Amino acid sequence: MGRTSDAKERILAAAHELVEVRGYSALGVAEICKAAGVPKGSFYYFFESKEALALAVIAEEWAGQRKGWAEALEGPGAPLAKLRKLFEGTAAAQRQSQATCGTVSGCLFGNLSLELSNRTEPIRLALQEVFATQARMVQAVVEDAVARGDALVADPAEAARAVVAQLEGQVLLAKLYNDTSHLDAMWTNCLALVGAGVAEAAAAMPD
Repeated sequence: MGRTSDAKERILAAAHELVEVRGYSALGVAEICKAAGVPKGSFYYFFESKEALALAVIAEEWAGQRKGWAEALEGPGAPLAKLRKLFEGTAAAQRQSQATCGTVSGCLFGNLSLELSNRTEPIRLALQEVFATQARMVQAVVEDAVARGDALVADPAEAARAVVAQLEGQVLLAKLYNDTSHLDAMWTNCLALVGAGVAEAAAAMPD
């Protein structure tokens, strides 16, 4: 049995790992507690339901991921270089997952969206907020790229949502096929979505 002081962290860690591997619906509280090495009573001391635990897992995962997104998108450098760093980091994480576990883990947020978005409103709203925050972070970079003449889009907000959707979709395909080669096209697709090639062509045209 884990100490009271670390029981919550044990439950979160166990739930995170199990949800990532098996999904949410197939898991029971007893299985999560067994994996965490804590009694079932400890679970309900910290979480009123399995749904509450799922929300905590989402929050914890995004807190960790957001650091990586911020490092890529909010640090120094040209805007397109920032976007490329985000995509390369995402691909590297999925390749590491496959090397470690034998399978591509995919995105926890995408996996839960497919499994739960039409079944539990609090989880659906939490996932919406994650993707909305990602899109806002990308939008700021796209706007910078447009201002510099490196990209050409009519609506940076829509372009940012498309970039996030493309990233999520390619990761989903990599998971489905257990093949990280599906990640190879992410950066080329991103450039097309933000009109980077169009901007270059426009700059090259004579006045």
